[in-house]
Amino acid sequence: MAAKVLMKGNEAVAEGALLAGCRHYFGYPITPQTEIAAYMAKKMPKLGGTFLQAESEVAAINMVIGASAAGVRTMTSSSSPGFALKSEGLSYLAGCDLPAVVVNIQRGGPGLGGIQPSQADYFHATKSAGHGDFHMLVLAPNSVQEMLDFTFDAFDLADKYRVTVAILADGTLGQMMEPVDTTSKILGPPVDKSWALTGTEEKRKPNLVSSLYLMPEELEATVFERYERYKLIETEEQRYERYLTDDADIVVVAYGATSRIAQNAIDAVRKEGIKAGLLRLITLWPFPKKPLHELAQRASVFVAAELSMGQMAGDVELAIRCQKPVITCHRTGGVIITPEELLQKIREAASMQSPAA
Repeated sequence: MAAKVLMKGNEAVAEGALLAGCRHYFGYPITPQTEIAAYMAKKMPKLGGTFLQAESEVAAINMVIGASAAGVRTMTSSSSPGFALKSEGLSYLAGCDLPAVVVNIQRGGPGLGGIQPSQADYFHATKSAGHGDFHMLVLAPNSVQEMLDFTFDAFDLADKYRVTVAILADGTLGQMMEPVDTTSKILGPPVDKSWALTGTEEKRKPNLVSSLYLMPEELEATVFERYERYKLIETEEQRYERYLTDDADIVVVAYGATSRIAQNAIDAVRKEGIKAGLLRLITLWPFPKKPLHELAQRASVFVAAELSMGQMAGDVELAIRCQKPVITCHRTGGVIITPEELLQKIREAASMQSPAA
């Protein structure tokens, strides 16, 4: 049996990045993710890597652009207000087709908000990370082990598709401690990065990394090509978990820490004879439309559980094409849904079922 280490979620993110070969981290401290930077500051020098506390979040994301353009694995992390400051840089990363990993340990907002857990950056990560037509691949862990695993995987996904991969977690996952297996990660073969700015040694033509296209037709063609890759990501990388959905009349949709609360609530209502199940989202983009569409053929009601004002719920409605009712169970501002609140919503959903259901 593999040995396990007790770690905070934030520490697991940092360890996952180091195991993936990331040796260049640029960040700025902000609660509740500062342990990521602290862990990197301690570990990077011992591994011959670069840790740099930038003068701002804006500076940090631009340092990531430079490091990625040079072909190395690189990462930054922040929490909600700081992540918002990175928006321009995220757009430049996409415009340059540069692979990178960014981590957002969310807190309540808008503005400075508070330092308690939130999932209110869903729109920012999945729909509006920056200006222009682009997407980030967004992963949502729900355990400390997955904080490590998903960060490790994120670097491979970023290199495979030449995109930014975001880890979208919250303050609960960042601060909680659980046993973690750190021994099972094996690096794959080196990825071809012949596009990188590594110096020509007068043996090849210089590479160019840029997001500037003065001819509109050229920019349009580039965006079209980029969206072909996005289509491939949507086909190949929709990730999710089902829990007791085979006979479910009511399907709870949740992600991150909220999905753990949802599973406990479903176990409780099953004892009451209510057939509820959980679709846990792992990728927030690409959004798991396929399983939701399939579940809409059988289930009567959907419950969207999230720590925001229903940001995910709209995507659930779109995925099921509004065929069935979607009710929300949500808290915001750093307040966490209680199991009893979700139990009541599931009971409410059960009361909405038709007699034939």
